[in-house]
Amino acid sequence: MKCQHCSKDVVLPFKCLCCDGHFCSEHRLPENHACPEYWKVIVPREENPPSSTEMLKSEPYEYSMTQTRLQPTSKIFWFSPKELKHLTIGSLLVMGVGLSMFSSMFPLTGGSSLALISLALTLTLSFTFHEVAHKLMAQRYGLWAEFRLTMYGALVTLMSMFLPLFKIISPGAVMIAGSATKAIVGKTALAGPLTNVALSTAFLGVALATLNPPFYLVYVVAIFGGWINAFIAIFNLIPFGMMDGLKIFSWDKVVWLGVFATSLMLGIFTYVYMP
Repeated sequence: MKCQHCSKDVVLPFKCLCCDGHFCSEHRLPENHACPEYWKVIVPREENPPSSTEMLKSEPYEYSMTQTRLQPTSKIFWFSPKELKHLTIGSLLVMGVGLSMFSSMFPLTGGSSLALISLALTLTLSFTFHEVAHKLMAQRYGLWAEFRLTMYGALVTLMSMFLPLFKIISPGAVMIAGSATKAIVGKTALAGPLTNVALSTAFLGVALATLNPPFYLVYVVAIFGGWINAFIAIFNLIPFGMMDGLKIFSWDKVVWLGVFATSLMLGIFTYVYMP
């Protein structure tokens, strides 16, 4: 190719970024080949730029920055409108799965619609309390924490309403941000399963107190409530992937073993007492 300025043969010509012409190494710069588009790269200069002395005499540029950080506290907790919307949708999805899952137990409840709704509501509250426990513990340590739906989890939960054997409840999770130690992460993860252990124990107590025939429906709801919460705790305590169990196990193996063993015993005990 020939240089468009001096017509010299060039094997590897240079391309001008202004006029897209091709030139030799001597005339490759815009100012060396009288580039008609050179004006595009010329930066206008001030007629009388300030001297270094004047710049030193001028007042320095000042700015202020405000940093907001949640302080650790056990008294102040908050829910944003967006979070409440996500939490409500997630709870409704879980409620739908509960109604479809316990519909097969309709004859067991003597055809009581109230018992069926109570079982679905128990499952929904067990899920909601689990997630809220994570959130409140994280906020207690000054972390940002809000429940958010996930597209994949919400779709899987929605599908579980219509599939007879495929039941997965995972419409979303509590998203946490901020600076945290391994202990804080472990305690935040522990709050969810520990809440389910407490609920399982309470439901089991109600079930044992209502063994008599007049309170049969209360017994059915209570014993299944105990089993549901024990199962949620056991499942979340699996030390794998993004599960709560791995965070707790990494923080304190003794604590993990104690809570997991308690959840397992509750699960076995409530399963044995199921009607």
